[in-house]
Amino acid sequence: MQRVSDFLSFLDAYIGGSQWFVYLLLGTGLFFTVYLVFPQIRFFKYALKIVRGKFDREGDEGDTSHFQALTTALSGTVGTGNIAGVALAVHLGGPAALFWMLMTAMIGMTTKFVEVTLSHKYREKASDGSIAGGPMYYMKSRLNIKLSSGKWLNVGKWMAVLFAVATILSSFGTGNLPQINSISNSMWETFSIPHVVTGAILSVLLAFVIVGGIKRIAKVTQTLVPVMAIIYFVGAMLVICYNYENILPSLVAVISDVFTGASATGGFLGASVAFAFNRGVNRGLFSNEAGQGSAPIAHAAARAHEPVSEGLVALLEPFIDTIIICMLTGMTLLASGVWMEKHENRFQMADLEVVHGIYDDTSEDGRAKLFNHVHGKNSLPLFNGTLSVDNGRIVDEISMIHSRSLAENVQVAQGGSPFTGELQVVRGRITQSDNIRIFGESLMHSAPLTTIAFSRSWLGEYGKYIVSIGLLLFAFSTAISWSYYGGRAMTYLFGIKSIIYYKILYVIGFFFASFVDTSIIWVLSGITIALMTIPNLIGLLALHKEVKREVKSFWQEYADRFPDENPPKY
Repeated sequence: MQRVSDFLSFLDAYIGGSQWFVYLLLGTGLFFTVYLVFPQIRFFKYALKIVRGKFDREGDEGDTSHFQALTTALSGTVGTGNIAGVALAVHLGGPAALFWMLMTAMIGMTTKFVEVTLSHKYREKASDGSIAGGPMYYMKSRLNIKLSSGKWLNVGKWMAVLFAVATILSSFGTGNLPQINSISNSMWETFSIPHVVTGAILSVLLAFVIVGGIKRIAKVTQTLVPVMAIIYFVGAMLVICYNYENILPSLVAVISDVFTGASATGGFLGASVAFAFNRGVNRGLFSNEAGQGSAPIAHAAARAHEPVSEGLVALLEPFIDTIIICMLTGMTLLASGVWMEKHENRFQMADLEVVHGIYDDTSEDGRAKLFNHVHGKNSLPLFNGTLSVDNGRIVDEISMIHSRSLAENVQVAQGGSPFTGELQVVRGRITQSDNIRIFGESLMHSAPLTTIAFSRSWLGEYGKYIVSIGLLLFAFSTAISWSYYGGRAMTYLFGIKSIIYYKILYVIGFFFASFVDTSIIWVLSGITIALMTIPNLIGLLALHKEVKREVKSFWQEYADRFPDENPPKY
């Protein structure tokens, strides 16, 4: 399994984790932002009107309303990324990472608008009468190439197949296995509910919801998404208001660090401008899924006679998901100050390095050396050999780096008691695993960091329950929506009868992932997301003229129906 994980990580580094992928994604959004003259700004107020039914017409075909399509798509994007992903971005890149998340969301609003417009236009009816849509349908219809000989080269057909296969894999790698794993871990840490119990209960609930198809999914998400958003909003505002004196300095840091990089503060060793950009963009894209092609599958089912109208509804998603919810999470982290504090925690062996010598992160020289090490510039000498441990304390002159910070008050335990003996270390990594656990103080990230932030309010320790409940609702709703995405991809590839087999496997995988290690799935998820996104972006760019024609046609019809509103002109 380690070899498989290493291979997938290597593959991901050249696809989803590479710089060119980020530039392709951002470049596509920037191109359409300029090409369509900033639709995320000019069209915003009309999007709000349309989601309330302003442009609806009697007899519009579809399975869901605009609002239901929006909440279904949002339930697929609002998930662990909003709680854990933001905390990871700030942990890695500092306050400036939040700025780049917001900028990515602004560009993503245009990308969502374009991909949903095209996908809605080429949706089809499945054999059971339901609406089937998504990027695979416009690829199949519009991306084939006519050769000079008069024959057609079925490029679009194979791009559609690649996209559909990647969607099925991503439904497990993004929407299923990691989500329930996060939920069960959170329920165990907060309420001491066994992982298998959480998995069993939620698997039954998941089966009940997804067997009913898009109409039942839409009914659940249209209630679940607003409820979970309100709960999370109230909890975050309590933290921000409780730490009101830090609001303005936090906002200033978000802007100023964009140009200077994040300076070392507390246990945080600092971050360069480039690193903050990379982490902020990466987490922003993961959060709102703009360009990935997942949301168009949900929006294809919406009742609308004009594809652009549904594209306008989708334009709101990155705004709600990233600009509002992710910003709330980011401000709780910054205002509470937890992002730069060291906290007592159990160290993850994969995130732990042992280096020769004693280092001090309170001195300028020590900080500089540690900064260069964690950023891969001038690495410190890694320890290689045997560590002596006496009653839980390491005797040798070494330093431990955990979560990109210098660990303090390190203790080694075995079976609940202080460990005495020797630890084998190979190139800075502790290789001994026989029930050895290492504790200490270090920076934290992801969901645990957000949990600590939510306890810094009038609610005190009770604030952590908001994160646990929010994580439960966010992640569960993500699993619901991705089951629909995977089901539509199965319909495209194998027909409507294949969905039942997919749903059975989806629920089984959901249950088992609640109590087994899914770390390898996160790597697979990154690859499948890229394999969805790349053909989708190529298709969007290839059909840019068609998008503009659709936009012109829509605003002409809108002007005819509502002449007093003076809508945008093209």
